[in-house]
Amino acid sequence: MVPLTPVVAFLLASVPFYANAQVQTPSSLIGTWSSGSGKVVTGSGFANPSNTSFIYPNCSGISYSFAEANAAGETWYEIARYRFTSNGSQPTCITAVMNWVHGTYAIQSNGSIVLTPNGDGYQQIQDPCAAVSNFIQDYNDTELIPNFWYAYTDPTLGSALQLYSFDGTPLAPLRNVTPATTVLSRRGNGAVKMNIGDWTLASTAATVVLAVAASLL
Repeated sequence: MVPLTPVVAFLLASVPFYANAQVQTPSSLIGTWSSGSGKVVTGSGFANPSNTSFIYPNCSGISYSFAEANAAGETWYEIARYRFTSNGSQPTCITAVMNWVHGTYAIQSNGSIVLTPNGDGYQQIQDPCAAVSNFIQDYNDTELIPNFWYAYTDPTLGSALQLYSFDGTPLAPLRNVTPATTVLSRRGNGAVKMNIGDWTLASTAATVVLAVAASLL
């Protein structure tokens, strides 16, 4: 075996072997993750399901939160998204979308993740050039995360998660903002409160009156 020169040894030691650090296990999903500056985070600081409203963050971004299985064997998730879409032909017609949804997730045998909504998600769409410039509608789409997602350690972000859209498009890298799961309670009659940490489920007698636009998605 040819011995390494000091220069070659230094260069090899300096290369970050991210591939070796990539992990794809159920436990590597657990926690709350946020893109960019971390201003968009799931939970009560983003959405208020009791009156179908949002708390607007300072900048756009996405956030995912995944929980361990609770006593009933359910694995819950929540997504918060604040995104802008430009219009090339009309530069002033920028569409803003605030999106909140939660439900249960299941990791398939091939490693892909199916996100099944709870049925109480919603989104607000603002488009100054549309006939209706600002409206709220239900959002309860089942979503698929392809099986090449992975968790890893980034020299800048620290504990990070790379997810992908159903078509393979990579989402913005997500950094771990807390190892705890940050989600909101279900809306509707007989709502269920989720205690973050041990995920004990406790029934409540609250009745929430929902006022949302007809589903357009």
